[in-house]
Amino acid sequence: MSSEENTKKAEESRQSGQRDSWNSKWGFIVSCIGSAVGMGNIWLFPARVSAYGGGTFLLPYIIFVVIIGSTGVIGEMSFGRAARSGPVDAFGKATGMRFGREKPGKFLGLIPVLGSLAMAIGYSVIMGWIFKYLAGSVDGSLMGLSSVEGFSSLFGEISSSNVLWQVVGMVITIGILAFGIGKGIEKANKIMMPLFYLLFIGLAVYLLFVPGSLAGYEYIFRLEPEGLLDPMVWVFALGQAFFSLSIAGNGTLIYGSYLSRKSNVPADARMVAIFDTCAAVLAALVILPAMAVAGETLDAGGPGLMFIYLPNVLKDIPGGGVLLTIFFIAVAFAALTSLINLFEAPIATLQEFFHLKRPVAVAIIGLTGIVVGLLIAPIVSQWMDVCSIYICPLGALLAGVFFFWVCRKEYVLEEVNLARKKPLGKWFYPLAKYVFCGVTLLVLILGAVLGSIG
Repeated sequence: MSSEENTKKAEESRQSGQRDSWNSKWGFIVSCIGSAVGMGNIWLFPARVSAYGGGTFLLPYIIFVVIIGSTGVIGEMSFGRAARSGPVDAFGKATGMRFGREKPGKFLGLIPVLGSLAMAIGYSVIMGWIFKYLAGSVDGSLMGLSSVEGFSSLFGEISSSNVLWQVVGMVITIGILAFGIGKGIEKANKIMMPLFYLLFIGLAVYLLFVPGSLAGYEYIFRLEPEGLLDPMVWVFALGQAFFSLSIAGNGTLIYGSYLSRKSNVPADARMVAIFDTCAAVLAALVILPAMAVAGETLDAGGPGLMFIYLPNVLKDIPGGGVLLTIFFIAVAFAALTSLINLFEAPIATLQEFFHLKRPVAVAIIGLTGIVVGLLIAPIVSQWMDVCSIYICPLGALLAGVFFFWVCRKEYVLEEVNLARKKPLGKWFYPLAKYVFCGVTLLVLILGAVLGSIG
């Protein structure tokens, strides 16, 4: 089937109401930003900046964000829009056009879908932790903890059993997803993402005027040239950029499948990369200065920064109860928007395979998420390690290979340059085909090696 025939068929499907779509360009962009902005930005990025020398880590991170944002993000958005479907049908159409057989592609397309579902289930457990902390900040129970040991004990209890708030988080997520793309996901992101940025900017500005915070800012932007010679700084910066931009062959691709062919994908991808990076830096501008105010060691790193050390710091700052509430509201918004995105690929795949109505598909995936999420809660750390180290990079590699290697060059450039007044430069295709796919393979190999060592 030619590209023109694919386009005609997709437009007929959209116009007949068979497929949902975004109500506006801004709705799509803010939803993609919401999918990218999550725990990778708020939890992991400040921990990486802390552990690997502040600006010494920030510089290679930005370099990798530019490379991945200008290739992989564009590729997944364009691939989804071209296929008007999730990874299964998109991969199938690629092998169908190139080799005349869709089944091999569809089979491999299940990998990123299952990866998205597995990641979402693990994420739902963390979402429950955040809701528990939010409830504790509202009712004042967090303020009653007097030390790091107290917060550490609380985190241990929550991470082992947190049924109520885990289910609450899932119910909210399912409710938003049930309303569909335009009325559910888009509207939720239009509210939550601007509020997320406003809340975090407010916290960052407040901490700027708290005595002792200056050391945190100096650490974030301190560049030590000798630190750049450490290969692990570059390895973790690469992995962080990859994870933060939500490149896994599922979420960005499926959101692109609901996109109008009048949209300028490269421009949209650039906006997503910029706002995602801003969110990560904002999180660091809140967490590290707060650590400095408390006199904590700034190079400590680790996930305890958000759930143990930061709450212990904020409670002793003037207005600490309000600050804790604002912080966890913002974190909850970021986590919800990412969780919504992760569940969308499995939901869309169920609809495509079995021709189910959206509420039915949402209910099936939602109940699966609740049941499996409660079962894996005690081992969620290991669960997320497997997803992030193996499954998600593999999904991203498959999406890159199918779009940039299996699909023909003419098809790729046509889809990427749709609605652009000026086509992307000659640099794009070789950078995407060789550098991005090579980097993706490197992430998968390094993740497997580091995971086996750990």
